[in-house]
Amino acid sequence: MFRHIRILMAGAVAALAASAPASAETDHIRASKQYGLSYLPLMIMEDQKLVEKQAAAAGLRDLKVSWVTLGGPSAMNDALLSGGIDFGAGGVPSLATLWAKTKGTPIAVHGVGALNDMPVDLVSANPNVKKLSDLSDKDKIAVTSVKISTQALLLQIACAKEFGEANYEKFDSLTVSMPHPEAMTALMSGNAGINAHFSSPPFQYTERTDPKIHTVLNNYEILGGPATFNVVWATSKFRNENPKAYKAFYDALKESMDIINKDKKKAAEDYKRITGTKETVEFLLEILNDPLVVNTVEPHKTLPIAQFLAKVKRIPVAPEKWQDMYFPELHGMNGS
Repeated sequence: MFRHIRILMAGAVAALAASAPASAETDHIRASKQYGLSYLPLMIMEDQKLVEKQAAAAGLRDLKVSWVTLGGPSAMNDALLSGGIDFGAGGVPSLATLWAKTKGTPIAVHGVGALNDMPVDLVSANPNVKKLSDLSDKDKIAVTSVKISTQALLLQIACAKEFGEANYEKFDSLTVSMPHPEAMTALMSGNAGINAHFSSPPFQYTERTDPKIHTVLNNYEILGGPATFNVVWATSKFRNENPKAYKAFYDALKESMDIINKDKKKAAEDYKRITGTKETVEFLLEILNDPLVVNTVEPHKTLPIAQFLAKVKRIPVAPEKWQDMYFPELHGMNGS
């Protein structure tokens, strides 16, 4: 993966060097998001044309914004580093990896802002599994990608804390790669041998409606408090060459948070309308009203994830402080 990133970086630098001069602001922002409720702030930005609104207020009246929905971190990172998009979004491990691998280069990647704090639960249908140490070879845990997904990484951090750093991969052999919707179906039906799922909203909320399924632990316990689930990132080159366009995007991100937080029922209705999901507005509103779910640009517990990735040699360098991974707009916040 890292060799692929280096190749893409070289191509991106060449492509960016041939782009418009720094004195001319871009007239086109290309942004991306992924699937799921955690990307609601970005969906609101697209639906209500908040970036265009903020850009017009800053004097960029003809700014065009294009959005693409990508299905995973690999596609997102490839698109950003090749110059195909200007803003990417995904899990904290992806940001940490991009930051570390592009550090000191012309396209150095930093976080624009968090999207949310959200609980990410390990749920189980095995009545004998009440805590992490109860897991055994009788358990099969679905994660989106073995070893590299956010959930797989959280399981490794939990194992390092519980059994010692040398045993961080203790339960990797129990994990199987499976998309969240399929994992939920397999867990709730009892098929495919899956009896546990390191899940995410909204899937874990649906899973827990089954009385046989219970939560074993979550990311807040593993990381020691409320934790950012997803973040937005961009290259330093884009921010430096397009300060007004960058600020318009950042201000629109904050505005979308305000819109969601002021009227969560309307936000739930918007999500259902935008995505066409089968989930009811009442169910979505229940999630948005969960006190553990917070829409905020302030990042939380992202530094421990990056430091763990460096400790297990998956990234070449660790940030010394959380601000190292983010652009200056966030530096005065009470992040972590």
